[in-house]
Amino acid sequence: MRLDVLTLFPEMFRGPFEDSIIKRAVDRELVQIAFHNIRDFSTDKHRTVDDAPYGGGPGMVMKPDPVFAAAESLNLPEGTPVILLSPQGRLFNQRIAEDLASKERLVLICGHYEGVDERIREHLTTDEISIGDYILTGGEIPAMVLVDALVRLVPGVLGSEESIRTDSLSSGLLQFPLYTRPADFRGWKVPEVLLSGNHQEIARWRRSQSLLRTVERRPELLEVVELTDEERSELGIRR
Repeated sequence: MRLDVLTLFPEMFRGPFEDSIIKRAVDRELVQIAFHNIRDFSTDKHRTVDDAPYGGGPGMVMKPDPVFAAAESLNLPEGTPVILLSPQGRLFNQRIAEDLASKERLVLICGHYEGVDERIREHLTTDEISIGDYILTGGEIPAMVLVDALVRLVPGVLGSEESIRTDSLSSGLLQFPLYTRPADFRGWKVPEVLLSGNHQEIARWRRSQSLLRTVERRPELLEVVELTDEERSELGIRR
């Protein structure tokens, strides 16, 4: 997978992407991540990338010409997703992450100021994604979130593919409780079933705990999860 990030602040990505799993994925050439400074594609001596909005109003708007020039310099294959990070986009979730992680190449555009010229939305981007219903100072942090979520799904990046399958939300449910040594910590004991060695019972317990935790914390997730009749009965859910 190759990820191209168009941004006004490429230096913001150095810390998060020069450590831990993402760095190892890049070092092992499982992922390529390139940062492109939109200011480099401005044509005036001041490297201008924003201007006042037509019609008046507060703040500044990102100009279309540097953004288009930056994207076009990549010589993208036809059909490459070009994603604008924006509070107006569809809400990011694990299903979207899994879909995007299957692509060979992605372009992320980090918006800034009051927003971007509408022609960027209409004629350049293929998708808009938001990481939540709140406003940040720019699209850089949302881009970091997307990259982190996608990179860990690339085959070979994580040490165990099983860890992906058992993550919260990968199954549509929240993850079951996790425990490790010691078995008794300050009188708080690990559930006996996890010490039993009975893998069938452990799987049943984990499924049950995932369902209960989801009901308690994120009940709306159950609307799209396939449940058995027994599970529906236990949870008091009607068809």
